[in-house]
Amino acid sequence: MIRKLALTVAAALSLTGGAALAAGGAGHVDDYDFSFEGPFGTYDQMQLQRGLQVYTEVCAACHGLKFVPLRMLGDQGGPALPEDQVRAYAEFYEVFDPEIDDFRAARPTDHFPESSLENAPDLSLMAKARAGFHGPYGTGLAQLFNGMGGAEYIASLLAGYTGEEKEEAGTVLYENVTFPGGWISMAPPLYGDDVEFADGASTELEAISQDVAAFLMWTAEPKQNARKQTGFIAVTFLIVLSVLLYLTNKRIWAPVKARAKASPAE
Repeated sequence: MIRKLALTVAAALSLTGGAALAAGGAGHVDDYDFSFEGPFGTYDQMQLQRGLQVYTEVCAACHGLKFVPLRMLGDQGGPALPEDQVRAYAEFYEVFDPEIDDFRAARPTDHFPESSLENAPDLSLMAKARAGFHGPYGTGLAQLFNGMGGAEYIASLLAGYTGEEKEEAGTVLYENVTFPGGWISMAPPLYGDDVEFADGASTELEAISQDVAAFLMWTAEPKQNARKQTGFIAVTFLIVLSVLLYLTNKRIWAPVKARAKASPAE
């Protein structure tokens, strides 16, 4: 049985590995130390606000966040913007209102706009979609053992351009050490010093790549902090319950065991 299982796993890895090699390799992903990693990790509010700024000033020109309500920018555990700032931010966007059959300024109850280009993927779930598929032949081992997920992939991709270009079939491709195959059709969106932060944080390429990657992780997992807290409480409750059940079991069966020891052996 064990031998059959081992052969099955080996065959699966070889097939996955062959597909990865045929695609040109999985690319290199750096293991960044994000604050939200681990069972007790939480989002860094200031980093999320910086990431929101990078997304707004750079990424939003092409990409959208259609699954994210604007009101969530004020949630605790997220960017936690004041209510008036959430309203002011929402008014930067226009949405189509079928009731008036025209466009109007967005409200906090509306969602972020969709991507403005057909070939620009929506970023709402990008961090979730890219989590766990890198590492040895896409098995997800890097995420399991090193805590590497979608945020690391996004940050590595944004900082992974080498500056080399080539043209194939009329399309300009850019060399990127993280993208599978090594070449990507998206031009480098960040170069470093693309934005200016009010808190004086670093605007180097690697730093702002991590900021926007953390923000996109939050858009994909906005309730991650609450989920971790709930999980911790549930585990603590189960441990306490297990101890109580063990002590109760000992107390119930103690008289029976005592009589069994006192009775003569047959």
